[in-house]
Amino acid sequence: MMVPLESQPADAIERLLDAAFGLGRHGRTAYLIRDAMPWLPALSFAMLDEDGELIGSLQSWPVALTRADGTQLPLIMVGPVAVDPAHQSGGHGRAMMDAVIAAARAQATEPLMMIGDPEYYGRFWGFSAEGTGGWAAPGPFEPRRLLALSVDGRPVDGMGMLGPRIAWPA
Repeated sequence: MMVPLESQPADAIERLLDAAFGLGRHGRTAYLIRDAMPWLPALSFAMLDEDGELIGSLQSWPVALTRADGTQLPLIMVGPVAVDPAHQSGGHGRAMMDAVIAAARAQATEPLMMIGDPEYYGRFWGFSAEGTGGWAAPGPFEPRRLLALSVDGRPVDGMGMLGPRIAWPA
C-alpha cells in the first residue's frame, strides 16, 4: 500500500535507506546536490507491506541548476528510490515512480531530474540525458546517468552546477 512518506517515522526511513544503499550513502553526489534541503512531502511516497511495515520510499527534493550569472533554474530531484532488499522485484519502486510522475504532472511542477539508469528510467518514464550535457555536479557522476524529465513538454537544458535551491515554495 502506498502512503505519503511524511506518515512514516524518520528513523524507519533512515533504516530502509541504509538497508537499500549502505551506510556510506551520505557521501554520494546526489546527497551533495540536495545538501541541507528538506524533501518535498507532496512528491515523496512510502510503500508499506501487508503488516504496515515500511518497505519502500521515494523522496523528492528542491534543487536547481545554478548558471554562471548566478540565476537558478529550479528543478526537482527524484530519489533515492529505495526498496527493502527482501521486497525488491515486486514492482514497488515502479509504483512509487509512477506516483511521483503523476503527482508532478498534476501539480505542474518544475522539471524532474535524477541520477539513474537511462535505459530503465528512460524506457518507463521518459527521463533522458539529452538536455543535461551542460550540467555539472559537486561530486563524481557519469554524464549518461544525469537525467531530466519535463513535466509539461518544454525542453530541459542549460549549463551550470547542480545544487540546493536558494529559495523554494513552502
